[in-house]
Amino acid sequence: MVTPTSPRPRVPVGSLPQPAVLPWGWRLGQAREDQGCHDPLPVLQALQTLWSTRELRQLREEARRGFAALDDPLTGLLDMLEGSQAWQRKGPSLEAWVVCELHRWLQARPLPEPAQHSSRLKQLQARAVRVLARSPPSLVEPLVSIFQLQDADRSPLLTHIHQLHQEGKFKEAVVLGSRLKLQPALDVDKMSTPLLLQDRVSLVERYVAGFPDLQRRLLALLDSWCRPGFDIGVVARQHPQVTSLRLESLSPRVLSRRVLSLRERLGLDPALCPNALCQQRLATLRYLCCKRFVERSMSQENWVDHVQGLLGQHERPQEMLLQLLASPGNEATAAQCALGLALPEEGLPARVVAEVRRLKLQERTAEAPLEDRKGAFYRLPIAKEDIHFLASWEALARHEEALLQPGQVVGVDVEWRPSFGTGGRPQASVMQVAVGGHVFLLDLPVLSRPAGGQASEAFSRLVSRLLSDPSITKLGYGLAGDLRSLGASCPALAHVEKQLRGGLDLLQVHRQMRVVNSPARGSSEARGLRGLSLLVQQVLGKPLDKTQQLSNWDRRPLSEGQLVYAAADAYCLLEVHQVLSREPARFCLSEDLARSLRPGRGERSGAQGLPRLPEASALPSQVPVAEREDSGPGTPARAFRVVCDSMLQGLARSLRCLGVDVRVLGSGEDHRRAAEVARQEGRIILTSGLPYHKLRAQVGAGRCLWVDCSLKAHQQAKAVLRHFNVRVTHADIFSRCQACNCDQYLKVSKDMMKQLVWPGSHPEGPGRGGEATQNEDIQEAGLTPEAASGVCTYNPPCRWLEAADLRPGAPATLASGTRLQLAGVPEGVLRRPGLRHFYCCSGCGKVFWEGSHLGRVALRFSQVLSDASGSGEQS
Repeated sequence: MVTPTSPRPRVPVGSLPQPAVLPWGWRLGQAREDQGCHDPLPVLQALQTLWSTRELRQLREEARRGFAALDDPLTGLLDMLEGSQAWQRKGPSLEAWVVCELHRWLQARPLPEPAQHSSRLKQLQARAVRVLARSPPSLVEPLVSIFQLQDADRSPLLTHIHQLHQEGKFKEAVVLGSRLKLQPALDVDKMSTPLLLQDRVSLVERYVAGFPDLQRRLLALLDSWCRPGFDIGVVARQHPQVTSLRLESLSPRVLSRRVLSLRERLGLDPALCPNALCQQRLATLRYLCCKRFVERSMSQENWVDHVQGLLGQHERPQEMLLQLLASPGNEATAAQCALGLALPEEGLPARVVAEVRRLKLQERTAEAPLEDRKGAFYRLPIAKEDIHFLASWEALARHEEALLQPGQVVGVDVEWRPSFGTGGRPQASVMQVAVGGHVFLLDLPVLSRPAGGQASEAFSRLVSRLLSDPSITKLGYGLAGDLRSLGASCPALAHVEKQLRGGLDLLQVHRQMRVVNSPARGSSEARGLRGLSLLVQQVLGKPLDKTQQLSNWDRRPLSEGQLVYAAADAYCLLEVHQVLSREPARFCLSEDLARSLRPGRGERSGAQGLPRLPEASALPSQVPVAEREDSGPGTPARAFRVVCDSMLQGLARSLRCLGVDVRVLGSGEDHRRAAEVARQEGRIILTSGLPYHKLRAQVGAGRCLWVDCSLKAHQQAKAVLRHFNVRVTHADIFSRCQACNCDQYLKVSKDMMKQLVWPGSHPEGPGRGGEATQNEDIQEAGLTPEAASGVCTYNPPCRWLEAADLRPGAPATLASGTRLQLAGVPEGVLRRPGLRHFYCCSGCGKVFWEGSHLGRVALRFSQVLSDASGSGEQS
């Protein structure tokens, strides 16, 4: 018992049981003692002990007895929260639990409310706002309710938010404004700009959510940054207090895509983003001109159709083009457009006229366009009369028997009008179904519209029967994507992908093929080939003519070229399948895959209708077998160097965990950067994206691998190591930092680590006690008691950290400027018996310690490990 006249016991802040370090025990005692009441310090100590043991029922009873004993629980709560450091730690805390429990207790037994505008209430609210600014989101509702912040005077709230903003705490200011619903009273440009410069677009989007006017203003702000000649660096210099700038994500090209995506998600008027639309049109013009005049893979008719559609049938296309291409550096695109549209030279800028004349001269000596080289491409082996365009339920009924013949093999494909990045999933226009000797083209805009009556019902019923019949083998190339587009276009077929039975995706087969005498990638014969066209060339000898691929598939009637192209795209699947089934050994296909190619195996397919592949080849089945390395002694893990695209972060960490030197592209870096890094640093490219074929062409066979993102990271890592015959030993595990790829560690003694974590404290740190504390330490480190008592040692070759390695005046910072990540070291680990030293990465400062993690990693990768020993665990 502590009386008002007795000396107050001095309780060190850290002497209470962890992890809830509560400097509020004394403060609550002070609040009660000043009123001559019972000192609750023993109660608080009991709460902390119960919290550490997670005895929630007793904890709740003890807390409510404590609340009832306090004359002023609101002031006591603020005393507790203002002195707490719990928000800086991850995971649940006693402070947060107390807030929520007090909120529930007050709802059941409300206290006498102070006057609505009393000075005492205003003081409590002012303190509560400061607490709210740094509290976790889960406490917003209870704190707002407890202190009636929804009815508080807005002036001090706004003043506090402006103060946070002036102090450079931009995220805290935005988050607090959002929690108190004060967005309309704040300048959205002022609040958003610093966060946009830091590439925190998602946070800004949440800030304006539910406020249409603010959403429009945000969109207009972002669009203003897309205007020609705008320098984002000027905005950055106007905000010198903004750190961690990410200006590369705010280039006009990247930002315009974000603006248009945001506009589509919010459903706002396109007139709000004229600059972003201009950037998009300009990018589309460049793409179309490249297809037509550089690659020569688009017909003049299709090119003019798309360009005119892009210009919106403008009465004076010259003016529209000049408006789009007014910025310097666009003369080539402007000249190509002027030449393709046969615009008169009068009124064109002199530089554009000069470029037009150069292009005309170049055309006279250029190689023959694709349309003049028909003999070089795959020819449809059926007559044009056998191509049937079905646009009514009568036509469907007439050919239903041929389409649904049991036991047959059919080729399935879908065409849609290209959107050129305008957003949204494209609406399918034509569905092709090829059977022996015939191709049926189904007119989707007519047959799939909801109000189509008999035609719509007959179409959805026929397609469902076709795809769900396991006796009919359905061939496709990227079949899942085609079916998703079909489902998006026809509501009745929204779940058609799940109905598929007996499907065979030749894209998966293509990735396992090995073609011995395939043309060199850089040769004129194979130049620019990819996807289905490349497969047809490798199997049938000639590629597909893709001239009509980007044509307007919504136009009716379809041109003769479109009809032939659509039919060839589906019918070639039958011929490719026939050759692969007849000669699987010629393409080095496995026995399992060869069996899946045989007609009639549909009933043995998986739930998604795709062929069952060998379990042991999960990842290698996703890449061409032609690129596999020959078996041999193997490459040591630490000598194996790769570069991953930004989608393979998990794979990168798994490979680094095994000692592989892994470089990862940033989220804003172009895929072509991977090829540059691979050539300059002698690395292998690992990619999960569409540019796989382009990257492989740039670095050569065997230097680029396609990775299946549907696999888990450790599965991907195993497959990569097997594919390149990489030799991994136990000593390689944790020889490289998973976070930064550095392979230079420093060994830190336990005493020095304690001094770094607890500067100025007793060597044993803040006091602890009780058996519950020891168990808590074990759980904090991620170990069970059994594992903690028997971990192996981990001893990579590295020198000890000395005082001379640390910057004077900054004990947690290496001389190189790297700051040690001490917050990742749980206090329980520092007290663990038998733990002698730690390791820190000299590159990023991440801290490691002995534990059981190496045993788990070794077990997970046992199939690719050679004999060795060691153990380590990462914070």
